[in-house]
Amino acid sequence: MRADARRNYERLIAAARDAYAEYGAEAHLDDIARRAGVGPGTLYRHFPSREALLAAVYRGDVEALAERAKELSSTLSPGAALDAWLRLQLDYIKTKRGLGSAVKAMLGADSETLAFCRDTMRGALRDLLGQAQEAGVIRPDVDAPTVLRLVHGVGIASESVPDQADRLLSIMLDGLRPLPPAASPPA
Repeated sequence: MRADARRNYERLIAAARDAYAEYGAEAHLDDIARRAGVGPGTLYRHFPSREALLAAVYRGDVEALAERAKELSSTLSPGAALDAWLRLQLDYIKTKRGLGSAVKAMLGADSETLAFCRDTMRGALRDLLGQAQEAGVIRPDVDAPTVLRLVHGVGIASESVPDQADRLLSIMLDGLRPLPPAASPPA
């Protein structure tokens, strides 16, 4: 891609990300082009459909979250890295206003984009979770798909009580910690 085309592509992605955060998946494409400082024709040359633009934004966001997991695991303790990444995941869920659901509805649950995003998120979490389990700070009987579902559930639950999102996630994280050894019965 030529340098100017690459810049336009990146500006369109950034503008779409902002518009989706503000208006949800139904943000107007003309508004996105205007925000990016390009004409509608440029938008459609890069993204021939609303679905293509939405998929590109979603995929880019997932790749950024996965990269952040690597950064956190190299700078924080396993438990702190997992906690920080799950909080980033929750923030993403809260700010994207149903973007994942819109992508699923537009592309179909079995699309290549959704498979890539699912596998990327699970892989990033699997690494963080495995490190935390090896360190003994997370129960050994939980897996990445389960934890992602739990965080998603916290995101949905906190839509009606946004000020409770951190509290709900903290309670969920407490449930992932190893159970204390059973106390011996009194003699």
